[in-house]
Amino acid sequence: MADVRDGLGPFLGVYLQQKGWGPQDIGLVMTVGGLAGMAATTPLGAFVDSTRAKRAVMVVASLAIIVASLTMLYVPSLTVTITAQIVQGIAGAIIAPAIAAITLGLVKQAGFARQLGFNEAFNHGGTMFAALAGGGLGYIFGLQAVFWFMAAMGAFAIVSTLAIPAAAIDHDAARGGGENADGTVPDRSWRALLTSVPLIILATVLLLFHLGNGAMLPLLGQAMVARGDGDPSSATALTVVVAQLTMIPMAFLASRLAQTKGYWLVFVLALVALPLRGLIAASVTGFWVLVPVQMLDGVGAGLLGVAVPGLVAHILRGTGRFNVGLGAVMTMQGIGASLSPTLGGWVAQSFGYGASFLALGAVAVLALLLWLLATVLFDGGWAKEAVGTLEPA
Repeated sequence: MADVRDGLGPFLGVYLQQKGWGPQDIGLVMTVGGLAGMAATTPLGAFVDSTRAKRAVMVVASLAIIVASLTMLYVPSLTVTITAQIVQGIAGAIIAPAIAAITLGLVKQAGFARQLGFNEAFNHGGTMFAALAGGGLGYIFGLQAVFWFMAAMGAFAIVSTLAIPAAAIDHDAARGGGENADGTVPDRSWRALLTSVPLIILATVLLLFHLGNGAMLPLLGQAMVARGDGDPSSATALTVVVAQLTMIPMAFLASRLAQTKGYWLVFVLALVALPLRGLIAASVTGFWVLVPVQMLDGVGAGLLGVAVPGLVAHILRGTGRFNVGLGAVMTMQGIGASLSPTLGGWVAQSFGYGASFLALGAVAVLALLLWLLATVLFDGGWAKEAVGTLEPA
């Protein structure tokens, strides 16, 4: 699913740029798709909690993304592209909760942190392979080959999904059901979700993080194309490969840290990486700047990919609301990620690409400060132990 869930990613921005689109229009299109996914994420999470057809959900979503992407290839008009991005955003929004639910249903809470590390490592490995293959095919045959390669990966992903035995999924465990350690049943009402202070803090931090992070890779690719730093297909692919190659060991590290040190340290390391990334991208020019910039992207994304679903699962443990809670957190992420291309595109067009990297990095500093402030105001043990309550220190 690695090459399907996020659609065309940075390749779409470069493709539209070659069609004569400006950074502001590209940012607008990506924002619309992101907002559609954001609006759908929470109700889709609730749907994943309620359905036993989780494999079918992933198959249908994959097909929708493939059709939308091929439509953008052959009809790259503003109206069609916006419509396709909306379809892609909604379909992509359900894949992550579905995978998380199936994982939790297979390994339960006890094996969740460890399996998240494996999931994310293989996810990033798949993305790296797709970027290498897509970049190579794009260099030889043009960017349209990337679209068709993604469709082929989608077909194989569907076969892999159907290979998971349906009977092996514990659907009560998949939605975060269960009992407290003392045998009592936790609050399973919507109030448990809406009044969870740890969940609200987590969601707000992630909104700010993705507001700073979402546009940085597409803008880096566009900046390199604008400067004429290499072939656009291979340059875009290399930005993805460097990040994904870093994310693989980071996913295993995050899994280990989550099991031994708790999630607070995982989050701090991830949040620190993004401001450094923006500073380097703004200060250093040339083709090879993408290596340190994208390595830091790999650090942040690799750590958060394990920490976020793990934290949500622990915070909402026993409530039966895991997937809707994860959907709510991802909605906040989506708000930030959707607004990021518009913010970054506007700053880039008005003040240059260097200023846009600094602006996005500054937003990430706010995310870090909020996380540290929450630790000061409340007992930091909630993050380290991943408990479900947050009491004043």
